[in-house]
Amino acid sequence: MKKLFIITMTFAAFTLQAQDVTFGAKAGLNFSNLSYDYPSGVNGPDLDSRTSIHLGVTAEVSISDNFSVQPELLFSSQGAKSDYSDNDGFYDYKSESTIKLNYLLIPVMAKFYLSDAFSLEAGPQIGFLVSAKSDFESTETEIATGITNTYSDTEDIKDGFKSTDFGLNFGVGYKLESGLNFGLRYSVGLTNLDDPDVDNYSTSSRNFQLSVGYNF
Repeated sequence: MKKLFIITMTFAAFTLQAQDVTFGAKAGLNFSNLSYDYPSGVNGPDLDSRTSIHLGVTAEVSISDNFSVQPELLFSSQGAKSDYSDNDGFYDYKSESTIKLNYLLIPVMAKFYLSDAFSLEAGPQIGFLVSAKSDFESTETEIATGITNTYSDTEDIKDGFKSTDFGLNFGVGYKLESGLNFGLRYSVGLTNLDDPDVDNYSTSSRNFQLSVGYNF
Protein backbone atom coordinates (compact mmCIF):
# COMPACT_ATOMS: atom_id res chain seq x y z
CA MET A 1 0.00 0.00 0.00
CA LYS A 2 2.85 2.38 0.79
CA LYS A 3 4.35 1.78 -2.66
CA LEU A 4 1.00 2.60 -4.29
CA PHE A 5 0.77 5.82 -2.28
CA ILE A 6 4.32 6.82 -3.28
CA ILE A 7 3.55 6.20 -6.96
CA THR A 8 0.36 8.29 -6.71
CA MET A 9 2.10 11.22 -5.07
CA THR A 10 5.03 11.05 -7.52
CA PHE A 11 2.69 11.36 -10.48
CA ALA A 12 0.86 14.26 -8.84
CA ALA A 13 4.14 16.10 -8.16
CA PHE A 14 5.27 15.54 -11.74
CA THR A 15 1.99 17.05 -12.99
CA LEU A 16 2.46 20.24 -11.00
CA GLN A 17 5.84 20.79 -12.70
CA ALA A 18 4.72 19.92 -16.23
CA GLN A 19 4.17 22.58 -18.88
CA ASP A 20 1.70 20.98 -21.30
CA VAL A 21 -1.29 20.68 -18.98
CA THR A 22 -5.01 20.85 -19.79
CA PHE A 23 -7.29 21.51 -16.84
CA GLY A 24 -10.88 20.39 -16.65
CA ALA A 25 -13.88 19.48 -14.53
CA LYS A 26 -16.02 16.36 -14.42
CA ALA A 27 -19.14 15.00 -12.74
CA GLY A 28 -21.29 11.94 -13.00
CA LEU A 29 -22.88 8.89 -11.43
CA ASN A 30 -21.45 6.22 -9.14
CA PHE A 31 -22.76 2.67 -9.03
CA SER A 32 -20.99 1.40 -5.92
CA ASN A 33 -21.05 -1.66 -3.71
CA LEU A 34 -19.06 -3.38 -0.96
CA SER A 35 -17.38 -6.75 -1.44
CA TYR A 36 -17.06 -9.13 1.52
CA ASP A 37 -14.36 -11.79 1.80
CA TYR A 38 -15.37 -14.21 4.55
CA PRO A 39 -14.15 -17.68 5.54
CA SER A 40 -15.62 -20.69 3.77
CA GLY A 41 -19.13 -21.41 5.02
CA VAL A 42 -19.72 -17.88 6.31
CA ASN A 43 -22.03 -15.66 4.25
CA GLY A 44 -21.72 -11.89 4.20
CA PRO A 45 -24.62 -9.44 3.90
CA ASP A 46 -26.69 -9.55 0.73
CA LEU A 47 -26.08 -6.05 -0.63
CA ASP A 48 -27.27 -4.12 -3.67
CA SER A 49 -25.38 -1.35 -5.44
CA ARG A 50 -25.93 2.25 -4.39
CA THR A 51 -26.39 4.98 -7.01
CA SER A 52 -24.83 8.32 -6.08
CA ILE A 53 -22.59 11.06 -7.54
CA HIS A 54 -19.00 12.18 -7.98
CA LEU A 55 -17.58 15.53 -9.07
CA GLY A 56 -14.24 17.28 -9.18
CA VAL A 57 -11.36 18.68 -11.21
CA THR A 58 -8.77 17.13 -13.55
CA ALA A 59 -5.38 18.02 -15.04
CA GLU A 60 -4.23 16.11 -18.13
CA VAL A 61 -0.48 16.18 -18.79
CA SER A 62 0.52 15.32 -22.37
CA ILE A 63 3.66 13.18 -22.47
CA SER A 64 3.47 12.35 -26.19
CA ASP A 65 0.92 12.39 -29.02
CA ASN A 66 -0.79 9.24 -27.75
CA PHE A 67 0.08 9.13 -24.04
CA SER A 68 -0.82 11.38 -21.11
CA VAL A 69 -1.09 11.31 -17.32
CA GLN A 70 -4.23 12.65 -15.62
CA PRO A 71 -4.37 13.27 -11.86
CA GLU A 72 -7.78 14.18 -10.44
CA LEU A 73 -9.30 15.50 -7.24
CA LEU A 74 -12.83 14.16 -6.73
CA PHE A 75 -15.59 14.10 -4.17
CA SER A 76 -17.18 10.68 -4.46
CA SER A 77 -20.21 9.35 -2.58
CA GLN A 78 -20.13 5.55 -2.43
CA GLY A 79 -21.37 2.65 -0.30
CA ALA A 80 -24.08 0.02 -0.66
CA LYS A 81 -27.69 -0.70 0.23
CA SER A 82 -29.83 -3.66 1.27
CA ASP A 83 -33.56 -4.40 1.25
CA TYR A 84 -35.58 -6.82 3.37
CA SER A 85 -39.24 -7.84 3.24
CA ASP A 86 -41.35 -10.44 5.06
CA ASN A 87 -44.99 -11.34 5.65
CA ASP A 88 -46.18 -13.46 8.59
CA GLY A 89 -49.86 -13.38 7.62
CA PHE A 90 -50.64 -10.59 10.06
CA TYR A 91 -48.03 -7.95 9.22
CA ASP A 92 -46.16 -6.96 6.10
CA TYR A 93 -42.58 -5.94 6.96
CA LYS A 94 -40.26 -3.92 4.75
CA SER A 95 -36.92 -2.31 5.51
CA GLU A 96 -34.10 -0.57 3.66
CA SER A 97 -30.59 0.11 4.91
CA THR A 98 -28.09 2.34 3.09
CA ILE A 99 -24.37 2.68 3.87
CA LYS A 100 -23.13 6.09 2.71
CA LEU A 101 -19.35 6.46 2.41
CA ASN A 102 -18.15 9.88 1.23
CA TYR A 103 -14.55 10.09 0.00
CA LEU A 104 -12.09 12.66 -1.26
CA LEU A 105 -10.35 10.73 -4.05
CA ILE A 106 -7.00 11.34 -5.75
CA PRO A 107 -6.73 9.05 -8.79
CA VAL A 108 -3.73 9.30 -11.13
CA MET A 109 -4.57 7.82 -14.52
CA ALA A 110 -2.21 6.81 -17.32
CA LYS A 111 -4.10 7.39 -20.59
CA PHE A 112 -3.18 5.74 -23.90
CA TYR A 113 -4.93 7.20 -26.95
CA LEU A 114 -5.92 4.71 -29.64
CA SER A 115 -7.10 7.67 -31.73
CA ASP A 116 -7.46 11.42 -31.32
CA ALA A 117 -10.68 10.85 -29.41
CA PHE A 118 -10.68 7.37 -27.83
CA SER A 119 -8.43 6.40 -24.90
CA LEU A 120 -7.77 3.54 -22.51
CA GLU A 121 -6.78 4.40 -18.93
CA ALA A 122 -5.49 2.76 -15.77
CA GLY A 123 -3.88 3.94 -12.58
CA PRO A 124 -3.73 3.98 -8.77
CA GLN A 125 -6.03 5.87 -6.44
CA ILE A 126 -6.05 6.94 -2.81
CA GLY A 127 -9.27 7.86 -1.03
CA PHE A 128 -9.69 9.79 2.22
CA LEU A 129 -12.90 9.04 4.12
CA VAL A 130 -14.82 12.26 4.82
CA SER A 131 -17.93 10.77 6.42
CA ALA A 132 -19.69 7.43 6.88
CA LYS A 133 -23.35 7.02 7.81
CA SER A 134 -25.94 4.28 7.87
CA ASP A 135 -29.54 5.22 7.05
CA PHE A 136 -32.23 2.75 8.13
CA GLU A 137 -35.96 2.84 7.43
CA SER A 138 -38.58 0.18 8.13
CA THR A 139 -42.35 -0.10 7.79
CA GLU A 140 -44.76 -2.47 9.52
CA THR A 141 -48.20 -2.71 7.93
CA GLU A 142 -51.07 -4.53 9.65
CA ILE A 143 -52.73 -6.51 6.87
CA ALA A 144 -56.23 -6.50 8.40
CA THR A 145 -56.45 -2.74 8.94
CA GLY A 146 -53.86 -1.35 6.53
CA ILE A 147 -52.33 0.72 9.35
CA THR A 148 -48.63 1.35 8.78
CA ASN A 149 -45.98 2.25 11.32
CA THR A 150 -42.68 3.70 10.08
CA TYR A 151 -39.33 3.86 11.82
CA SER A 152 -36.17 5.57 10.56
CA ASP A 153 -32.73 6.27 11.98
CA THR A 154 -29.31 7.58 10.91
CA GLU A 155 -26.11 6.38 12.57
CA ASP A 156 -22.57 7.72 12.27
CA ILE A 157 -20.39 4.67 11.46
CA LYS A 158 -17.13 6.41 10.52
CA ASP A 159 -15.28 4.79 13.44
CA GLY A 160 -15.93 1.38 11.88
CA PHE A 161 -14.06 2.17 8.63
CA LYS A 162 -10.44 2.95 7.84
CA SER A 163 -9.68 6.57 7.03
CA THR A 164 -7.89 5.75 3.75
CA ASP A 165 -8.70 3.41 0.89
CA PHE A 166 -6.14 2.47 -1.78
CA GLY A 167 -7.38 1.18 -5.11
CA LEU A 168 -6.82 0.62 -8.82
CA ASN A 169 -8.85 2.13 -11.66
CA PHE A 170 -9.47 0.87 -15.19
CA GLY A 171 -11.51 2.68 -17.80
CA VAL A 172 -12.12 4.17 -21.23
CA GLY A 173 -12.60 7.74 -22.37
CA TYR A 174 -13.86 9.66 -25.38
CA LYS A 175 -13.33 13.37 -25.99
CA LEU A 176 -14.62 15.82 -28.57
CA GLU A 177 -12.70 18.69 -30.15
CA SER A 178 -14.94 21.10 -28.24
CA GLY A 179 -13.44 19.90 -24.93
CA LEU A 180 -16.49 17.87 -23.92
CA ASN A 181 -15.52 14.36 -22.85
CA PHE A 182 -17.07 11.16 -21.51
CA GLY A 183 -15.65 8.40 -19.33
CA LEU A 184 -16.47 4.98 -17.93
CA ARG A 185 -14.30 3.71 -15.08
CA TYR A 186 -14.21 0.73 -12.71
CA SER A 187 -12.50 1.06 -9.33
CA VAL A 188 -11.29 -1.91 -7.27
CA GLY A 189 -10.52 -1.23 -3.62
CA LEU A 190 -7.37 -2.92 -2.30
CA THR A 191 -7.80 -1.96 1.37
CA ASN A 192 -9.67 -3.90 4.02
CA LEU A 193 -12.06 -1.15 5.09
CA ASP A 194 -12.93 -2.73 8.44
CA ASP A 195 -11.46 -0.90 11.44
CA PRO A 196 -10.23 -2.64 13.46
CA ASP A 197 -9.16 -5.60 11.31
CA VAL A 198 -10.78 -8.94 12.06
CA ASP A 199 -8.89 -12.13 11.17
CA ASN A 200 -10.21 -13.89 8.03
CA TYR A 201 -12.79 -11.16 7.39
CA SER A 202 -12.42 -8.22 5.04
CA THR A 203 -14.55 -5.61 3.29
CA SER A 204 -13.48 -3.75 0.15
CA SER A 205 -15.01 -1.18 -2.17
CA ARG A 206 -16.17 -1.57 -5.76
CA ASN A 207 -17.35 1.31 -7.92
CA PHE A 208 -18.41 2.06 -11.49
CA GLN A 209 -18.16 5.71 -12.54
CA LEU A 210 -19.99 7.20 -15.52
CA SER A 211 -18.66 10.73 -16.10
CA VAL A 212 -19.16 13.80 -18.26
CA GLY A 213 -16.39 16.39 -18.28
CA TYR A 214 -15.07 19.47 -19.99
CA ASN A 215 -11.45 20.47 -20.67
CA PHE A 216 -10.79 24.21 -20.69
